[in-house]
Amino acid sequence: MLDQTPMEVMERKALRINPLKTCQPVGALYAALGVRRCMPHSHGSQGCVSYHRTFLTRHFKEPAVASSSSFTEGASVFGGGSNLRSSVKNIFDLYDPDIIAVHTTCLSETIGDDLNSLILEMEIPDDKIVVHCNTPSYVGSHIHGHANMVAGFIRYLADKRAPKSDRVGLFPGFVNPGDIREFKRLLSLMDIDFITLPDQTGVLDGPMTGVYEMFPEGGTTIDDIRALGGVKLALAMGEFCSTEPALALKTKCKIDSLVMPLPMGVNLTDSFLMALSEISKKPIPKELEDERGRLIDLMLDANPYFHDRECAIFGDPDTVLGLTSLALELGLKPKYLVTGTPGEAFEKKGAALLESYGALAGAKVKAAGDLFELHQWIKNEPVDLLIGTSYGKQIAKAENIPFVRAGFPILDRYGHAYQALVGYEGALKLAVKIADAIMDRMDSDCADEDLELVM
Repeated sequence: MLDQTPMEVMERKALRINPLKTCQPVGALYAALGVRRCMPHSHGSQGCVSYHRTFLTRHFKEPAVASSSSFTEGASVFGGGSNLRSSVKNIFDLYDPDIIAVHTTCLSETIGDDLNSLILEMEIPDDKIVVHCNTPSYVGSHIHGHANMVAGFIRYLADKRAPKSDRVGLFPGFVNPGDIREFKRLLSLMDIDFITLPDQTGVLDGPMTGVYEMFPEGGTTIDDIRALGGVKLALAMGEFCSTEPALALKTKCKIDSLVMPLPMGVNLTDSFLMALSEISKKPIPKELEDERGRLIDLMLDANPYFHDRECAIFGDPDTVLGLTSLALELGLKPKYLVTGTPGEAFEKKGAALLESYGALAGAKVKAAGDLFELHQWIKNEPVDLLIGTSYGKQIAKAENIPFVRAGFPILDRYGHAYQALVGYEGALKLAVKIADAIMDRMDSDCADEDLELVM
């Protein structure tokens, strides 16, 4: 007689199909581009940096400059010290940056190159700087690479003897230049003086002038990074991306930090602004109260289209949690939350957020996930809406689901790097996109029904 016991479901642990992440050096390169007159340098093969530059260029639609140690077979066997020394000299001679930010790759990490010793032994011009961080591609994700690079700048440059000031250090996390501009606007409205690290505004969202500049005027200055050692507080936005830089500043300069989620939606933006009000000892200005009121008005007006519609949200962990908070406020029911960045903390925070709205039943929250698994979940139990990066478009197309692009990367559309997701204004724009996507699908369904009646 055949055994009727149901087969045990086996979970994939060692294999990822269409992972929701890219490698650490991409994040490190992006962070380095947020420092003024900085040349990001990939300590590995030319193929690595070519991919990283292409990836960022496709999202930002701007050239992402970077150099490479150009490993060959010899460097792979004997180490890349000679390549790095030659590279640094050539970069300063040819391109004249003020600072070179070196990050590692799979190859240099596997070899075991000691970058700290190599940099100490180099002959670096007196007015130039070389910093580094370790970013092995086979561990973590681009989120960890970004965090490691920002922490690297702090460890090398933040000056614990810097004069004490009332300024605040802002670590915006892995967000678009549009988000950084919104952060800076909110802090300025709250009359807070601040230092942003990194700051890609003016670098990857600069205006068209007709003249190419390898080092645009944007970015955090070296003097400002040094001055972080004297700020009164560090604001670390995005718990997964900015905690490491905050810890580095605490360890080196004894600066306390406030680590907060990305302020997306009403509640998280409220908390962020109340923290700013506590720091500045000033009330929230009417301009921001009006922005909040307009967002609430839109949420009420469009509630019949949001209410109880199930959605799947995927992307970077801080972004997914922020989008989930907004989705819950709109009345949507997040059914699947997935990130490619590993770490149990995401699953705990995602489950707690859903539980606070009574929406945990039947939901799935997964870190180190992939799009193949998300697609299988949707095939088994469909959703009404998909929110995430460009890589979800094939799922949306296959399952005929409305799709709202948000996060990183957005490769097949234009302008997303300019648009903020944070703050009341960011939430309002995203809510409009969600409402439009849902209503467009309803209009399409009605048109199909009318066509059937005619036929």
